[in-house]
Amino acid sequence: MNYHPDLLTRGLGGAEIENRKAEEWASQLQCWSLYLLNCFACKERSLSLMCSQEFLKDLSQMWGGLVNHTSSCGIGLIRIPCYSKMGRKCVAESIYVLESLCNLSRSSDDWQYMVTDCLLLLLRDPDVRNKVISFATSCLVDLTELKSLGARSNIGEYITRTLLLDYKYSKTKFKDTRVQNALEELWIMKVDRRKGEKMLSEEKFQEVKVLVALTKQLGNQSFWSGKVEEAIMKYSEALNLCPLKLRKERMILYSNRAQCHLLLRDADRAIRDSTRALCLSSPPNSHSKSLWRRSQAYDMKGLAKESLMDCVMFISCCIKSAQASKGVKVPYYAAHMIRKQMDAIWLFGNARSKKVISQMENVVDSDSDDECRNGNQNHEMMGMLTEKRCDFNLGKSVHHFRRPLSGKELEREWQKAGIKGSIKHRMCPSPESM
Repeated sequence: MNYHPDLLTRGLGGAEIENRKAEEWASQLQCWSLYLLNCFACKERSLSLMCSQEFLKDLSQMWGGLVNHTSSCGIGLIRIPCYSKMGRKCVAESIYVLESLCNLSRSSDDWQYMVTDCLLLLLRDPDVRNKVISFATSCLVDLTELKSLGARSNIGEYITRTLLLDYKYSKTKFKDTRVQNALEELWIMKVDRRKGEKMLSEEKFQEVKVLVALTKQLGNQSFWSGKVEEAIMKYSEALNLCPLKLRKERMILYSNRAQCHLLLRDADRAIRDSTRALCLSSPPNSHSKSLWRRSQAYDMKGLAKESLMDCVMFISCCIKSAQASKGVKVPYYAAHMIRKQMDAIWLFGNARSKKVISQMENVVDSDSDDECRNGNQNHEMMGMLTEKRCDFNLGKSVHHFRRPLSGKELEREWQKAGIKGSIKHRMCPSPESM
């Protein structure tokens, strides 16, 4: 019985190392299996089996993790059926898959462009467009400021054209007022404002720029005075005035407004504004403050994977900005967030929870003579379950503002969280991969 654990751990032993190695092997086997299914899907074989609702739901949850971050896993396999009419129909019928795609499209995942491709393919199909548009609009409208995504250039313009494909002719058909308002806002920004700003003289442009700076300053004063709602109004006013070509100023305004929404516990609006700020940054997804704010917002919603990816990118930005200094200091609260989300997305997390619950049931069903002892055991097991799962509570905050960690201390934190070499490569890329 001990042969396989010793084989995995090379004789080092220990439950923590065994669990980590088992997860690495299970994740690798999953990636290999999905790669084999990809080969069948590319040849359009057994697509009907792959497009079953239950399997699509499982696919949307599969990812390579930080160990196999080079594998597209479930997202890569979902994209292939989206190139066929039958596949698009099946994907559009799964609300769970659509919600997963929408969440990943506004994340720092390496395969964000694949998720965006899936949503755009669905929207381009007139047979499923009406089923998908209520889900896709809420997330894709935040990505219209993207200049590039991976190897794709002008992706924001392509998203805009896809969303506004038949806006003039079908704007009265939408029953969801949120979709109608989002498309109307997009039309005003991308069509009406562009036409108006082309006619601005240089003198008028400078006047507007000064007015935007003053309005932003008023918003900052309101924020530091504790008047968060008033600060949101000022930032919104500045955004309405700010010319579209001032991308850096708009990025800061969106990021500041996201912080206000975060303080008001409005996670959805915080995600929306921080995503827009990250799309305006150059290169995309490189504004550290917006990454941390979106990571916190995803944590509020219990979306551990999306929160983890943003937190990893946030630490990567911290490392890059501190390269000129003597040592890299990573904030404790960021390391705490990574450890928390790594535990939440553990591959065997569900099995562990089921085991703890089963042990609790055995304690409850034991003899009444040991009631006191069983009560203590039950309390201990409840503590174990709470320790592992209560981090999903929406009210829990990770604002532990302690001293920043040094490189060696961060290394120990990573080892405790089960993070090994691949995440270091992701966070400290070599010059060739930067």
